[in-house]
Amino acid sequence: MNQNRAFVMLGVLYSLLLLLGLVALVLGGGSMMVVIQLAVGAMAVVGLWGYILKRGFMSPRVWRPLSYFLAAAAVLQAVALFTTHPSSAQITYLLIGIVYSALLVTILYQYGDRDQDIWNSPDEIEGGKVLSELLAQHQELVVEKQQANRQAIVNVSRVDHHYLASVVRGVETQERFEERFTRPSTLAFFIERYTCISVGDFARKYAGDTTLAH
Repeated sequence: MNQNRAFVMLGVLYSLLLLLGLVALVLGGGSMMVVIQLAVGAMAVVGLWGYILKRGFMSPRVWRPLSYFLAAAAVLQAVALFTTHPSSAQITYLLIGIVYSALLVTILYQYGDRDQDIWNSPDEIEGGKVLSELLAQHQELVVEKQQANRQAIVNVSRVDHHYLASVVRGVETQERFEERFTRPSTLAFFIERYTCISVGDFARKYAGDTTLAH
């Protein structure tokens, strides 16, 4: 069994557990805590399937906080298991909750990493390819641009397996910051989101390619 098939089976198992929980809620009713648990479980299953299918669902800002919440829930359940005197049924419930949460913590934490192609648009992925190709020919790329009341200087380089973007932006008051990325598509996203410079500006300066200009 390969890893992908194992994850698919895990996704199916979690989906079935969620479905059983919903059926039990409808048939037997439940407290607000049960409703909240099912809602959190449903979100976790969505994130799990996004991780398995390599698709970006909702926002990457959702998944790491959810992984922290599940980690805290697993710790609290473990504490309750060892510091109280639960019945056999409660022990089973707590163990299921711990396993359910623990398996998802790492998956959702990795899924919430913004530096992945799944969170970038096709244009950003294509722009990342352009920047990667240019960096294969040049040690660093520097573009300066002023547009209306916006001004920026972006210096891009590759250090080991990371892409480094150093930014100076502002007209009267300048701010400086830099970020590292593993995916060139995230580099393209960062440049175009936080500066007035586009991938097309780099293409025109270093490759003479005007077809990528925005």
